[in-house]
Amino acid sequence: MHVVVHTRAVAEVEPTARGLDELYVRHAPAALRTAYFLTGDPDLAEDLVQDAFVRVAGRFRHLRAPEAFDAYLRRTIVNLFTSHLRRLRLERAELKRRAAEARPAVDDPDPTAHDELWAKVRRLPERQRAAIVLRFYEDLSERETAEVLGCSTGAVNSLVAHAMATLREGMDEP
Repeated sequence: MHVVVHTRAVAEVEPTARGLDELYVRHAPAALRTAYFLTGDPDLAEDLVQDAFVRVAGRFRHLRAPEAFDAYLRRTIVNLFTSHLRRLRLERAELKRRAAEARPAVDDPDPTAHDELWAKVRRLPERQRAAIVLRFYEDLSERETAEVLGCSTGAVNSLVAHAMATLREGMDEP
């Protein structure tokens, strides 16, 4: 009888396959949007969302607040993106060490104002980019952004201020 009660309690906390489907359908579009704004790459964004969903759903039973699944998912996407960037930096550093000759610089074509802004956003440091995406594209509050990034609201404000200053540099229009 004790085992039956325990099993029932776990079943109430851990989603069924149908429950996982519902969670995915409910949270995937917003998660994909967040991942795309972070990466600028639809394929990478999709990979990040799938990896994040698998990680968070696999730990669903251990979440402190299962009703905050979307917050856990968003935080996992940001963490996976940061890890991805870290791996890219390491790979690039290794390629530079192996390269005997310098690669010629690639000039960007004359972008429109929108493309220029997006290019600047993509060049921001990862934490600043994450703060901008979460605050302005995801429309999260300072507190929610701080929770996702794992920092204080003051740090979020600082990240956003530095990012905005960088984005304004060289822009013709305010």
